[in-house]
Amino acid sequence: MHFADPDMSSQSGGHDVELFVETPDYDLICTICQGVLRCPVRAACHHIFCKKCILQWLKRCRQQTCPCCRKPVNQSLIFVMFKLSKVIGRLKIKCKNKVRGCPHTLALSEQYCHSMSCLFELIPCPYQGCRAQLLRRDLDAHARHCEHWSQPCHMGCGTVLSHRTQAKHNCYRQLRHEYEARQRNHRAIAAALQRKMRRMQSTMADMKRQIGLICESLEVMDELEEVEEEDLGETSGSFSSSNSSS
Repeated sequence: MHFADPDMSSQSGGHDVELFVETPDYDLICTICQGVLRCPVRAACHHIFCKKCILQWLKRCRQQTCPCCRKPVNQSLIFVMFKLSKVIGRLKIKCKNKVRGCPHTLALSEQYCHSMSCLFELIPCPYQGCRAQLLRRDLDAHARHCEHWSQPCHMGCGTVLSHRTQAKHNCYRQLRHEYEARQRNHRAIAAALQRKMRRMQSTMADMKRQIGLICESLEVMDELEEVEEEDLGETSGSFSSSNSSS
């Protein structure tokens, strides 16, 4: 039987054999990664591999052949083995956090759900700015001393508290302070609006004065034009009379 090269085996798509409570049957081992089959698929030649492993193998291999028997492999003729996947999902495994003290064993299919609640899972501190990594079981103890700890007031006033401000916090005083701050802000907005209205009124008054001056100028110009027209009429009449007497 032929096996894959070391480079291909290092990119394991399967489950670590050491994770299982009992040594898995040889038939459940992927011949490419040497791990327990993950999403097992069967080629036309009936050899079974992890889906990820065989697709990577075919992508890297110039000739699309089976790594076991070297027969041609057509990707469109690779089928997922759902029943085998369920069988593997029922195998018992040790929690991945066993090295940190977790004693639980569970079905492989339950691994993700268990990791979401495992007290020995290594997780980052949830408080922004803190870079600590700790076990889930130690989170409460860490939170009591974490300098980045913050939490909304449990009385519902909405204030976000830290360890430094928690002891001094008074909801009534805080709400009164916020109310007074809002009142000052509203008064400042009202004063700014009043100043703006006064500026607009002053600008409108200036515009009215300018319009009045323009109207007066236009009336004077009209009067001058009428006078000029009268003068021209009188001058032309005098000129006609002198010509007729000659």
